[in-house]
Amino acid sequence: MCFFTFAAKSSNHKTNSMEFINRNLSNILFFLFVIFLFTPFGLPVRTFFIKQVAFVTTRLIPVESDMDERVALSAYNWELKGLNGEKINLADYKDKVVVINIWATWCPPCIAEMPSFQKLYDEFKGNKEVVFLFVASDDVLKVKKFLAKKGYNLPVYFSVSNAPGELSSGSLPTTYILNKQGDIVVNKIGAADWSSPHIKEFINSLI
Repeated sequence: MCFFTFAAKSSNHKTNSMEFINRNLSNILFFLFVIFLFTPFGLPVRTFFIKQVAFVTTRLIPVESDMDERVALSAYNWELKGLNGEKINLADYKDKVVVINIWATWCPPCIAEMPSFQKLYDEFKGNKEVVFLFVASDDVLKVKKFLAKKGYNLPVYFSVSNAPGELSSGSLPTTYILNKQGDIVVNKIGAADWSSPHIKEFINSLI
């Protein structure tokens, strides 16, 4: 008798639970959606999906601009400050191939493409004809903590003066590549796989 009573209670409990879920499914999904989009708990998942999409699109769609769409930099004057306070100017790197990435630690697409940027930087860091400038739109201490946690050794800077107009997109992440003549040959908004063979070959063609 007791067994049947327990079984009946268990069955009722399961039925009530299912009814609760069915009644509140939309609220539950909305709550999970909010967590996914707007809280740190969803950041790893967002970053993972963005990374996968970026890797596919980079292999299908070239990041370089068409020849007739390329814009020449009107001025090289852009003062930047490094993590340890050292100051540089974009004008120091005329006649170089310059890779500029505008990013932030709170930006999921920025985080997603950083591992590929580290690989690209490792590939070319010994080449004096190629310069990398990772310009952070963020707090210095947050950036230092982020780089240390991830084990990145990228050359990160912060804007001291306004960027040239052609390098002001207002979106994160944005990546520009300048050729030695000062033309913006890449103007990419959003994440990409910067360690792809195509991009490495393209940079080598500019050197």
